[in-house]
Amino acid sequence: MGKTYERIDGRLRTFIEAQPLFFTATAPLSGDGTVNLSPKGLKGSFAVLDELTVAYLDFAGSNAETIAHLRENGRITLMWCAFQGPPNIVRVHGRGEPVFRDDPRFKDLLTHFPDIDPTPHGLRAIIVVTAGLIRDTCGYAVPFMAYDEDRDVHARRFAREDDTSLSEYFGKKEHIATSLDGLPGLPLPLPPSPA
Repeated sequence: MGKTYERIDGRLRTFIEAQPLFFTATAPLSGDGTVNLSPKGLKGSFAVLDELTVAYLDFAGSNAETIAHLRENGRITLMWCAFQGPPNIVRVHGRGEPVFRDDPRFKDLLTHFPDIDPTPHGLRAIIVVTAGLIRDTCGYAVPFMAYDEDRDVHARRFAREDDTSLSEYFGKKEHIATSLDGLPGLPLPLPPSPA
């Protein structure tokens, strides 16, 4: 029913890279803190960097819980479900790190995402995850669903922003610089985008 893998390669990598949607789960260390679960999409915004390392682009949004949790403790789980084809669920449990726009690694990491223009999406950071445990499970109860296309609403909304106005937008949001539980979130103001 389930199998543990030593690395992300072959059939497993092909499956992960083919999925148009994945989920991230993080939590603070506090036992009464808020667990965060987020869907992630947009074709081209996810990359396998090597057999144990993956990354995704972190775009503008209403909060920054994942960033806050990773800054505090680094724990993250990524999950992909097969909504088409044979049933399958893959989870990567690991350690994550937000790489911000002023980090010397940012520009090089951005080269791993050649199939997406991050400019209209308000790119905040690149989340890099190192796998500690890689597992799949059956996914027998996951329904069949069809993928039509990415929504264009996010790009249309954030294409209107430049670095200054994006920082102002984030500054007005209650849970960007600070998480729901009061943890440090996205450092503001945003540094200029190297993209």
